[in-house]
Amino acid sequence: MNPREAVSMAVRSVRSHRLRSALTVLGIVIGIASVVTFATFGASVEAEVLGDLQGSSANNVYVFASPENDDGFDRSIQPLFTTYDVNQIRAIDGVQAVVPQGFVQVSGVARGNETVARQQVTATVPETFANGSIVAGRPFEPGSAEAVVNEEAATDFRENLSIGDELRLDLSAGEARNVTVVGVVNGTAGELPVGGFGQQPRIYVPVDPFYRTVVESPTLGVNQLAYPQVTVITDPTRTETVEQSVAAYLANESDASRLKADDVTLVARTSGDFVDQIGDVIEQVTRFVTGIAVIALVVGAIGIANIMLVSVTERTREIGIMKAVGARNRDVMQLFLFEAALLGLAGSAVGVPLGLVVGWAATRYAEVAFALAPFWTVLAVAVGVVVGVVSGLYPAWRAARVDPIDALRHE
Repeated sequence: MNPREAVSMAVRSVRSHRLRSALTVLGIVIGIASVVTFATFGASVEAEVLGDLQGSSANNVYVFASPENDDGFDRSIQPLFTTYDVNQIRAIDGVQAVVPQGFVQVSGVARGNETVARQQVTATVPETFANGSIVAGRPFEPGSAEAVVNEEAATDFRENLSIGDELRLDLSAGEARNVTVVGVVNGTAGELPVGGFGQQPRIYVPVDPFYRTVVESPTLGVNQLAYPQVTVITDPTRTETVEQSVAAYLANESDASRLKADDVTLVARTSGDFVDQIGDVIEQVTRFVTGIAVIALVVGAIGIANIMLVSVTERTREIGIMKAVGARNRDVMQLFLFEAALLGLAGSAVGVPLGLVVGWAATRYAEVAFALAPFWTVLAVAVGVVVGVVSGLYPAWRAARVDPIDALRHE
């Protein structure tokens, strides 16, 4: 039988049972649309997150303590990096600046008669704002009663904060300190790249005179300021070398290595390291969710197999006539396979654009940029057709084995 003739007959058969064919195709449509939706949304989130990470200070090396288990989180934010460590890291070849960060415990932040609950403000140095993140005003000056706020904190009061506003910091020790807002930022050089997601209101004050957390330096034997996190700004051409040098210093010579708990590891990471780790996590989640959507394709395959078996039973006499006029077994099998593939192809043709539309709507809701997932889209189309063909194999084989004499007697 000519393949074109087989396709034509398959189309006529599908058209003659439009409602049944439409319901069968619906299973494939739902399956493919689900796969494309989840894959597209996953690709969009991955592109958004990794784009932010890659664009966030690629020449920064982030130094912090990493717990070996979740129970060690409190120890990961302990002040381990002393002033001695900061100075030693600053002396490493290729380092342009070192940005320590600590936390000042507060019970609230007030402007006039309005108080906003806060647990802490961030103590750091002016280099924190050296990455062009200032959107209004200027960085604070060391030793001053000044503060810089991020855009989220600026809108935290009933009336937005502006340059020159006075804030009162209610310290946990019962002391109150007044500061003047001198700048507004949309990010900082000292902030971990993963900290930019779900950004919280932050207020930054100078280490001097607000930060008072000290430990005894094991190397010098005197009390020094100690920080839970340090960010190293490097020469962009030497970031990897500096990362290795900082990691070697932390492991062998630092105060932090002698102050840390046994179940805490000192690490130095670049934005690229975070990109690789987070990219792997997002990809695994996307594969898992997309794999669940494949179950819908299996359901669609069962639907095609079922409808093709019904079709074989209904068309037994037609099959007998075809064989009586010379059709071979492979011709009959080809006809039913084409019909099954046609149903799968129709499901793909509708499911892919539907999945893209739903995926686009999901990205609008999540406020991330829309990105295609070409691999999954092509795979969904291929799977749709293959599912149709595979689902039709047994019905087609059964049709091909129908005895023509018995078929002609069939009512």
